[in-house]
Amino acid sequence: MPDGGEVSAGTPASEAIARLLTQHGPRLYALASRLCRHKEDAADLVQDVFLQAFRKWHTFKGDAAPGTWLYTIAARSCKARTRRKGGVDRRVPSFSQLLPFAERTNLDVPSGGEQPVEVAVRREATRAVQQAIVNLPEHFRLPLVLKEMLELSVEDVAEALNVKPETVKTRLHRARLMLRKALVETAKIPTRRAEQPSYERQVCLDLLKAKLDALDRGQEAGRSPIPPGMVCQRCAAVFAELDLAQHACAALAEGTLPASVRRTIERAIRAA
Repeated sequence: MPDGGEVSAGTPASEAIARLLTQHGPRLYALASRLCRHKEDAADLVQDVFLQAFRKWHTFKGDAAPGTWLYTIAARSCKARTRRKGGVDRRVPSFSQLLPFAERTNLDVPSGGEQPVEVAVRREATRAVQQAIVNLPEHFRLPLVLKEMLELSVEDVAEALNVKPETVKTRLHRARLMLRKALVETAKIPTRRAEQPSYERQVCLDLLKAKLDALDRGQEAGRSPIPPGMVCQRCAAVFAELDLAQHACAALAEGTLPASVRRTIERAIRAA
């Protein structure tokens, strides 16, 4: 089966899926590993996605990128599996429980360099976030993973999950705040005393929403639309924790597709 190369609507199905398997199989397997508690379930999910893609290839018209089309199939497959396993966990922590304003300490987040202490902090953050993602209620976990690991837009996530974009944004914001809270509470990262906010509570809430909106657009702190002079030290520390959690999600998207899983998928496609 050929590897690599561009895939278009006119590419034969077997060739197209072989290329998509090479290009997107590792990331889809990483996604499945975060959504499923067992490796066997993750392998089954990835196989199901590529078999569906093979059977539905004739419906691909090239209106979206082939990867986005494939990830949409994955999102719907994940949602269907959730329903089959007993429905969606609807636990919803109150927004006030997730706000950072009552905390007395912040993580001492270093700059994004490659010194040993900086590498160690990122590694520990990735470990803590990985566990936190597993513990997220399903209807928060799936949009977060699709957005952060598969890098879909809010609109693509909404289409894949058949919900409104505003619903996706609300769930993403809650999920990001839950990850940040878990990171602060469980990660073995040095802390420092939290500074007092420089503004009234509503101003800090507005800044926090602007930061979460920027993360939805894929903008990190350095490219945030919030002017640096408007962010007090307390808010800056919270923003750094949110960025650390987002970077950890991105790190979890990296991985490899086990050779045994790839062989199983290739055999299934040949049989189909």
